Amino acid sequence: MKPSIKRRKIGSGEFDDSISPLLQRIFAARGVASSEELDCSVGELIRSDALLGIEAAVSLLHVALVNQQKILIVGDFDADGATSCAVAVRGLTAMGAVKVEYLVPNRFEYGYGLTEEIVALAQERQPDLIITVDNGISSIAGVAAARRAGVSVLITDHHLPGAKLPDANAIVNPNLEGDDFPSKALAGVGVIFYVLLALRAKLREVNWFEERNLVVPNLAELLDLVALGTIADVVPLDRNNRVLTTQGLRRIRAGKTVPGIQALIQVAGANQKKLSSTDIGFLIGPRLNAAGRLADMSLGIECLISDDPAHCANLAEQLNKLNIERREIEGEMKLQAMEYVDQISLSEETLPAGIALFDPDWHQGVVGIVASRIKDRCHRPVIAFAKDGDGGLKGSGRSIPGLHLRDLLDLIATRHPKLLSKFGGHAMAAGLTIAESAFDEFVDRFGETATECIDSAMLEKVLETDGELEESNITIETAEVLRIAAPWGQAFPAPCFDNNFDISSRRIVGENHVKLKLRIEGGSRDIDAIAFNALDQPWAAASERIHAVYRLETNEYRGVVSVQLLIEFAEAI
Repeated sequence: MKPSIKRRKIGSGEFDDSISPLLQRIFAARGVASSEELDCSVGELIRSDALLGIEAAVSLLHVALVNQQKILIVGDFDADGATSCAVAVRGLTAMGAVKVEYLVPNRFEYGYGLTEEIVALAQERQPDLIITVDNGISSIAGVAAARRAGVSVLITDHHLPGAKLPDANAIVNPNLEGDDFPSKALAGVGVIFYVLLALRAKLREVNWFEERNLVVPNLAELLDLVALGTIADVVPLDRNNRVLTTQGLRRIRAGKTVPGIQALIQVAGANQKKLSSTDIGFLIGPRLNAAGRLADMSLGIECLISDDPAHCANLAEQLNKLNIERREIEGEMKLQAMEYVDQISLSEETLPAGIALFDPDWHQGVVGIVASRIKDRCHRPVIAFAKDGDGGLKGSGRSIPGLHLRDLLDLIATRHPKLLSKFGGHAMAAGLTIAESAFDEFVDRFGETATECIDSAMLEKVLETDGELEESNITIETAEVLRIAAPWGQAFPAPCFDNNFDISSRRIVGENHVKLKLRIEGGSRDIDAIAFNALDQPWAAASERIHAVYRLETNEYRGVVSVQLLIEFAEAI
């Protein structure tokens, strides 16, 4: 699908002279109006008392600490869940909790959330208090089972709640109705971090640390984990999340991070001193996620909790091997999915508004990634399904801007009450379970409901850019400044530019990548560029001039660093 190129509106702002005109332009286009809004010091964080339910949560935790209750953390099987779990264990232990354990459901045996089966498994450890992190808001039956067994439950979550809430002792979720917390974009790890901030304030108030001769914990030491989970979960980087991630990235670059993150950085071949949010999103997060996708996320959590560098290095190597396996599985599944999509496009005038895919041999740990890849290719909401082993199908979906995927699933569930066994998620990503026999009906219902909810403008793929970049700014120095100028991510995208270029030379590298030397229109020097998987593109073979959308990066080869343009889209002119 050929995208249209749209330049972001150049806003205005009041910035001090330390910020270059280029960065001023980039920040203003993302809604930043002043240098003050770029202040990412810890003091700029929203106060924890703005969260609904925070007092009840702190009271529950205070009682647990006073009575030395056994606390069990129940997490999710992705990077947000793993970091949330690590933050909870490390934070509570630092505040004097003596009996803190964690339990992460194996996605292939128990599924997502605090289910009744997980509560039964948890009972073997005899907890007094269960804390859910990055899950729980839809666990009505599981919470009820825990309460019947005499176990208190604290839910910390960020997923959108359904019409009915679990009967937990306390719930902290910024997306609850009536919650006035200004940032609705907190990841699960951000929610549990805020709960710990509020708990520490309470413990200070009652002289907890002084009476027990405990050092007041510096919770900023957990921000490396918060940054990793927040970026990896692809939540919108509003200002509050930018503060959290900026502080975490600074700690990581300065070497003030847990051994597990250091080990993951090393095995990924990243530069710790120059680590960016992009590095976390594309290099670190996937290796951590691989454990939950193919094996047991306990491997990832243990890597983040352990303080033994050698042990963490070993665990990171295992995670790296799992990630290699994940990529291989994903590649095969993506090819199969693309063949299916091509069949649809050949047999119909246009693709359906919503695409649902299933293959009996697909791996349920990778269907979300496949859905994301197909969504990027076709610019349609996509849900990919795999067998769950119990006669059902587990689906993972990804959406396009303007379409709230969870709300769309809610609409389907309302109209067809027996079709979806369960569902949940966000605007851009959601998960669900259906009976295998219901797949064909779901394909029809998903397509027709998506058609109803999507207008033609939403189906137009748009590449937003920050406009032209002058030749004088195409330098190693500018590339490095842009890379770490902010934590780029969801809703705060990394800088992207578009210019006209003359092609001075081209050659094929790898199987189908195109390596280029480009000269900016009216320019005086050649600039290295690369376009991945572009050999079959119309412009790649013989065009002399192109209009290209690109990111400014650096490339290191045999110890020599040079500036390079990463081509995201091009067309002949």
